[in-house]
Parts: sequence; C-alpha cells; structure tokens
Amino acid sequence: MGPGELELRVERFKEACRQAGLKLTLQRLEIFREVASTMAHPDAETVFHGVRARLPMVSLDTVYRTLWTLTDLGLLSTLGPRHERARFDANLSPHHHYVCIRCGQAKDFQSADLDAVRLPESIAGFGTVIGAHVEVRGVCAQCAANGKALVLDT
Repeated sequence: MGPGELELRVERFKEACRQAGLKLTLQRLEIFREVASTMAHPDAETVFHGVRARLPMVSLDTVYRTLWTLTDLGLLSTLGPRHERARFDANLSPHHHYVCIRCGQAKDFQSADLDAVRLPESIAGFGTVIGAHVEVRGVCAQCAANGKALVLDT
C-alpha cells in the first residue's frame, strides 16, 4: 500500500457514510480501518479480533453487520462466495487475487492481460456486469514447504 493510501480510503469511507446518511461511529471507523490498513484480505473474525484489541466492547455481530453494510456501500469487496468465510478487501483498484486453498492466504496481483479479457456475450443473460476479477487458487509456497501440497486422486 502506497503512502497516504490508508488516509484516502478513510476519507472515502467518511464521505460515503455522509452521503448514505449513515452515522459515523467509532466502531464503524475502526472496523473499516482494520480492513483498509492491510493487504491480507481479512475475514470477519480476524477483523473482530483486531478491532477488539482497541475496542473491547465490540461484538462479532457488529463486525459482520458493518462489513456487509460497507460492502453494500461499495467501500469493500469480498473474495469468494458469500456463504463461505468471506474475506474483505478495501483495495477497489483493478486487481486480481491468488488464494491458497490450504491456509486461505490471499494476495493481490496485477495483470494487464487479465484486465483486458473480454467477457462472453452469454453473460448478458445473467444480468448487468459491474466488474470482473480473476481469483487464482493454489497452494502457497509456505504450505507447500510445510508439506501441505495439493494431492490429487488419480
């Protein structure tokens, strides 16, 4: 994350709350700041533990509700399906993700080739497309080194 990026994200958060008529609470600010200050794409429980260190009275329910509210406002995006343990990302610039299927680690990567991929016309029948990104899944180097490599049945 470049210098000043966190401050830009926080200002965007404050403005979006004002425009949506959403009260700017310390809990909301700290929950957003927890996601916006990392490139680790934390899940809700990780956000909860980080925020709870600063705000001991915050509940896991408040964290979940706030994360989904911020996602609905367009301030966060999610990785993977909503029904799984969703991970949140405050980096809204075009990028893609590598996700380890063993430990769940997620990393951003850039690719002009993937950014330029044309979507098939058949998608038009699904509804309106507002964006696309690639999520590459594999076994990270650390898991592979620890013997958690992918084993395929043959």
